[in-house]
Amino acid sequence: MSNKEILEQAMALKPEERLMIVEGLLKSLDEPDHKIDEIWAEEAEARLKAYREGRLEGIPIEEVFKDQ
Repeated sequence: MSNKEILEQAMALKPEERLMIVEGLLKSLDEPDHKIDEIWAEEAEARLKAYREGRLEGIPIEEVFKDQ
């Protein structure tokens, strides 16, 4: 079944049923991915180490949020 066919069938459902599908899909996207979390933790540690060793320069928070 193609994505288009799935969407067409979903659109034919009652609003309450469509809401259940939408909620289920959104929930599936919010599930943590432990591998990605691990990669980001390693990256954060590497950046902090580089900053502490003077190999990475920080940006003042005022500059980060200016023009926001």
